[in-house]
Amino acid sequence: MTILALIAGMLLLIIGAEGLVKGASRLAVRFGMSPLLIGLTVVAFGTSSPELAVSLKAAIDDQAGIALGNVVGSNVFNVLFILGVSALIVPLTVAQQLIRFDIPLMVGLSLLVLLLVLDGSVGRLDGGLLVIGLTAYLLFLFRQSRREPSPESRAKHGPIGARLLNNLAYVVGGLGMLVLGSRWLVDGAVVFAQSLGVSDQVIGLTIIAAGTSFPEVVTSIVAALRGERDIAVGNVVGSNVFNLLGVLGLAGLLAPTGIAVPEAMAGFDIPVMNAVALLCLPICFTGGVISRWEGGVLLAYYLAYTLYLILAATHHDALPVFSVTMLFFALPLTALTLVVLVLQERHRGIRPL
Repeated sequence: MTILALIAGMLLLIIGAEGLVKGASRLAVRFGMSPLLIGLTVVAFGTSSPELAVSLKAAIDDQAGIALGNVVGSNVFNVLFILGVSALIVPLTVAQQLIRFDIPLMVGLSLLVLLLVLDGSVGRLDGGLLVIGLTAYLLFLFRQSRREPSPESRAKHGPIGARLLNNLAYVVGGLGMLVLGSRWLVDGAVVFAQSLGVSDQVIGLTIIAAGTSFPEVVTSIVAALRGERDIAVGNVVGSNVFNLLGVLGLAGLLAPTGIAVPEAMAGFDIPVMNAVALLCLPICFTGGVISRWEGGVLLAYYLAYTLYLILAATHHDALPVFSVTMLFFALPLTALTLVVLVLQERHRGIRPL
């Protein structure tokens, strides 16, 4: 049954992602919305529904720490793993709106969350501020879309009724399959890991943290393969923005005593989330393309981050050596490489900003 759950969950994710991307891209054309906007809103928020469900349930059950961990872990996973794998498959072109506004916004929101947790909690006032920010962000996106309609929207189409219902069915059905598929896949993976003797702590740090982001994984990969690269990148950026504003904001509002922030998370995981968000800036500025080698760097850092979590959870003897290697060799080398690339692009006359 466990193997069947894993297979069925993966099939639902693939089929659901295909339907969601197909329906969303067609709706974008129908209503004069760019695929990027659809990726930042409908697709991004829809694929973040597992994170929302998990975090809201945790907040209501007074397990608010899970809500924050879910948001932080998902944001790290979205950038490092999803963009990394997607770029390895197909180099991703990054839209100018993402470079000029949405990615800097993601960085700014990550820094805002870091400031909000300095007092040790995310209270209802903090949550309300984040939800207001989400409302303002959505209003900006829709105004931006009306000001700059997609070129395809000017084309003529057949009768709107049947096609509209079909495309809505693709979107709703795809989202439903993504949510159900991710649940089956996570449940099956947890049972399988437990049968191999993996501790619950390691399972929580790896499988559960990534599990709620499986819809984003499959959706971005399918979108990249279908040539909808705006949806692929917009899905990741939009999901991260929604996690910070919507998921964390609503969880902060609903948590009876606010979201308590563990010292370890405030001192390590949230700074890592900020560093990952900042990493997007130079990568996206290098010609507006996330190349295959940059995708490889992102994926390698996710594997390193996961390995660190496992070593820390098991108190392994290799943890100090691994930490020193990452801190004084891998990270500085990557930062130096990205700085050189950005300077080279500017020297060639490419000014993304």
